[in-house]
Amino acid sequence: MRLLLIEDDQPLGEGIHQALTREGYTVDWLKDGSSALHALLSETFDLALLDLGLPRLDGLQVLRRLRDSGSTLPVLILTARDATEDRIAGLDAGADDYLIKPFDLDELKARLRALLRRSAGRARVLIEHAGISLDPSTQLVHYHGEPVALTPKEYQLLYELLSPPGRVMTRERLVQLLYGWNEEAESNTLEVHIHHLRKKFCADLIRTIRGVGYLIEERR
Repeated sequence: MRLLLIEDDQPLGEGIHQALTREGYTVDWLKDGSSALHALLSETFDLALLDLGLPRLDGLQVLRRLRDSGSTLPVLILTARDATEDRIAGLDAGADDYLIKPFDLDELKARLRALLRRSAGRARVLIEHAGISLDPSTQLVHYHGEPVALTPKEYQLLYELLSPPGRVMTRERLVQLLYGWNEEAESNTLEVHIHHLRKKFCADLIRTIRGVGYLIEERR
């Protein structure tokens, strides 16, 4: 899960970045609205965390322009603006949720999980598919009731392919979601993770769409 954190407060940004990275998210961090808007319109993310009081371009302007582009990316506003009219303005501009500073990191993580679940069209916390049970709140994975040990990148890859199944994910999109800007991925790294997931579950779990990407087929 790749998140874009847009926050100009250095200590707060560092705290959020570290906490969410430890949680297994791929987190890219920008500190001004203009750079953030460019990234949001040109790259792939699962969710954005957006401060409102940003230099160069205000957070509400970023959000309005993002929605004007047709993007449905989940956006969680993080702000010290706690007046009712500010919350209404943020939600009316297209925010999916609104969290007032200061906030508890555990609440932030829970809201992120809820937004990601909603964006994937899931009502239940557990992701269950073809004998696999994946719990995003604990990051525990079971296969036919037995626990399966996954590396952080294997977990992220499985989560992306199952959110929801039935979508072809291009290689480029998966690499962006798993690595972001701060990690270098070798040319065959994704294929190695795919190979390991097939060994840990079953050989036909992940289908290769030649020249395009990968797919976990929807089971009916």
